[in-house]
Amino acid sequence: MSTTVKITAAEVNKLRQATGAGMMDCKKALVEAEGDFDKAIEVLRKKGQKVAAKRADRDSSEGAAVSKINADQTEGVAIVLGCETDFVGKNENFLALANQLAEVALNYNTKEEFLAADFDGMTVAEKLTEQTGVIGEKLDVTAFEKLQAPFVGSYVHINKIAALVGLTSKVDNADVLVKDVAMQVASMGATTLSYKDFDPAFIASETEARIAVIEKDNIELGRLGKTLKNVPQYISMAQLTPEVLAQAEENAKAELKAEGKPEQIWDRILPGKMERFISDNTTLDQEQCLLDQNFIKDEKKNVAQYVSSYGEVEISGFKRATVG
Repeated sequence: MSTTVKITAAEVNKLRQATGAGMMDCKKALVEAEGDFDKAIEVLRKKGQKVAAKRADRDSSEGAAVSKINADQTEGVAIVLGCETDFVGKNENFLALANQLAEVALNYNTKEEFLAADFDGMTVAEKLTEQTGVIGEKLDVTAFEKLQAPFVGSYVHINKIAALVGLTSKVDNADVLVKDVAMQVASMGATTLSYKDFDPAFIASETEARIAVIEKDNIELGRLGKTLKNVPQYISMAQLTPEVLAQAEENAKAELKAEGKPEQIWDRILPGKMERFISDNTTLDQEQCLLDQNFIKDEKKNVAQYVSSYGEVEISGFKRATVG
């Protein structure tokens, strides 16, 4: 290494702008590279590789969630750039890097393609390694979600949750609709669009698990002499077959008869009873199915009802990327 090479402030600033590294790190790299800009970048990259190797087993559960939508709003991407501490995750330079990476990610369909993509003359993966050396914390893309639809929108909650939502068509005020539903996705954490997406084995397992919890609670409630909880038979609309609904209606009629209600008014009472029956027996849908969740801006309606107020449009899909 030359000990006489002179490094100018302009050269240091140029390297800082190219890499995001600190002033002293850039100066040292330029001195080691004897003023050669490309070699100085390689010096910083090697430093990043050493730091990355030492921190490979660290947990990158903090970071920032960001999203990008293309110009005609038919594609969107949501990524999480992970780091080790919340302090780094909130840093302006770190957030700028996350947004730059999201712009690149918009052009790729998988995380693997994205990590292999070009980023200022190196791959995205190499850039993350370089920045690990610059920042001193393990950096990783911990989430990558891509969505395509006739109209796509997004919502990001304090850089911790990024949600994408696709519509089947671009209706009037589609931007308002898609942002509201994306906010719902970010807030309520749906796992499926509809109960029709549930696997039968999953529903059976969830039903068994929920009944077990309630029966355990009832043992304690009974010991204390308190009112026992109702043990459900069903937890999803997927279980409410025409036969089940027909039997529920017969049971409701039997209740009305036992209560002495005149048969001529049953038609006015039955719809409410059936609505309550369905509500009481679709708790899994209400928790995990986006369309069945209560709309966060108006809990008197569910998301499906809110979407239908915009006319001939449906939710085609959604994605959610979260820090941690």
